[in-house]
Amino acid sequence: MPSSRETEVTRVYIGLGSNLGNGRALINEALAELECHAGIHFVRRSSFYSSAPWGNEDQPDFTNAVGELDSSLSAEELLSVLLATEEKGGRVRNLVRWGPRTIDLDLLLYGRQILHRPGLYVPHPRMHLRAFVLLPLLELAADMEIPGVGSARECLDALEKQGVEKIN
Repeated sequence: MPSSRETEVTRVYIGLGSNLGNGRALINEALAELECHAGIHFVRRSSFYSSAPWGNEDQPDFTNAVGELDSSLSAEELLSVLLATEEKGGRVRNLVRWGPRTIDLDLLLYGRQILHRPGLYVPHPRMHLRAFVLLPLLELAADMEIPGVGSARECLDALEKQGVEKIN
């Protein structure tokens, strides 16, 4: 008989980004890779968005999207799968923070949970400050409330456009 954890499914949202290579293809490949995992079911993806680099501005623009998933994995297990998927997609972590990357997968929301553990912060601690996250997220969930923060729409309305443009 399966445990309650094995049968519990949580709606999660992940941020996806790329600025090396074909961003759209790399994002779709990462989502396909995640879908192959037994504990993850792909629900849908937002449109693609182009955004100026954030933090380290001396690099190519990013292609961004948000993915909506259902997962029976714990938040820690899901984060581990996301990191392994980045590595498989050619992501090389180096000492340059916010530098260029083939694929970046961020766990934005794990249900309505607020988690503060070593290496795992949910909701993503800066998602409410980033139009390239909020625009595609609101496309998927127009009334999204960010646990501990508030309305995603109000967060977006408080930001400048930040160079984010819908590209499909």
